[in-house]
Amino acid sequence: MRKLAKTLSLSTAIILLFIKQAFAICPICTIVVGAGVGLSHWLGIDDTITGVWLGGFIVSLIIWTVSWCNKKNIRFKGRKILITLSYYLIIILPLYPMGIMGHPLNKLWGMDKLLLGTLIGSVFFSLGGILYFEMKKRNNGHAHYPFEKVVMPVLPLVILSVIFYFIIRV
Repeated sequence: MRKLAKTLSLSTAIILLFIKQAFAICPICTIVVGAGVGLSHWLGIDDTITGVWLGGFIVSLIIWTVSWCNKKNIRFKGRKILITLSYYLIIILPLYPMGIMGHPLNKLWGMDKLLLGTLIGSVFFSLGGILYFEMKKRNNGHAHYPFEKVVMPVLPLVILSVIFYFIIRV
């Protein structure tokens, strides 16, 4: 299971660090993902599913912050790495002392459910955003349908939520 965690962490880092340009995912995406985290926890939905949305939310925050730094001409070596690590540490680390993460009985595949969901959600939210920009580029810089910029990053989170619902239910 440590191998899976390392692979997912590495995948997230590679995707976030090697994006040539910081493409800001729309504000609606950020709100939808944030609302999804709060709502799922309030409804008592499994931590894996909550983690999927948390991962998407973190990636959205990272992309927004990098984009903001670009607009303000704040550039220094290692900026993307620092922003990425900062968000993950600021959001994930406090969950351990609060007892939200780290409970020995709250595991799936040998890994904390919230952490597993966060890593998987991060990867797939990033891939959805990358796919949107690739599709847009191939369509002469235009979206194929209204709100495609919202749907493409959020749809993988919805699909993952359904998949984890059935995995956990069994």
